[in-house]
Amino acid sequence: MLLKNEASIQVQAGIAVLVTIAGFYFEISTNEWIVQILTIALVMGTEGLNTAVEEIADFIHPEHHSKIGYIKDVAAGAVFFTAIAAVIVACIIYIPKF
Repeated sequence: MLLKNEASIQVQAGIAVLVTIAGFYFEISTNEWIVQILTIALVMGTEGLNTAVEEIADFIHPEHHSKIGYIKDVAAGAVFFTAIAAVIVACIIYIPKF
């Protein structure tokens, strides 16, 4: 359901496919695979939790409310931090390959 309905996770899934292809192309090590897979899972899992928080918040308080907005921003911030970490991991793995 999440992959079907959420554009942000669709983009992240696409990126996950690309880095997986890159992993095969560059023949990354077993340890690099482990880190890459865990990083993908962390980003996508955090995005799933963010979506759940947003859906619950909208269900509980459908109209705009500053506290609900703050809660949604905090959840989105968690996704942002994991995405930044994922970019750093990708750089650590792939920059030396070039």
